[in-house]
Amino acid sequence: MDRTAPTSKGEPFTRTSAAEAVEETLKLLEGRWKLLILFQLFGGEIRRFSQLQRAIPAISEKMLSQQLRQLEADGIVRRIVHHQVPLKVEYCLTDSGQALCPVLDALLKWAATRVNDGR
Repeated sequence: MDRTAPTSKGEPFTRTSAAEAVEETLKLLEGRWKLLILFQLFGGEIRRFSQLQRAIPAISEKMLSQQLRQLEADGIVRRIVHHQVPLKVEYCLTDSGQALCPVLDALLKWAATRVNDGR
């Protein structure tokens, strides 16, 4: 990790400010379903609400809607409304959301090494 990268204020991260920045970022991804939703949308995938429901069958319609709204409010997911009958709503990742892909891939690789090490 490049802890010397400038913060939004142009100052380099300290150990404390780096930890706080990562903690705030992780809070955006908190929740049982957000990572599952993100993995459905990685790679430029555009999915309708119903496609996401089928891909994550254990999530309720209400919870999927809430999680998508939170991800949209955080600038990670874009909601595209096509005004037609019936109404068509699609979801995709924003550039910011797509930028999470290599980060989550790195976490996945780290998790795999822990499993392989017997932890």
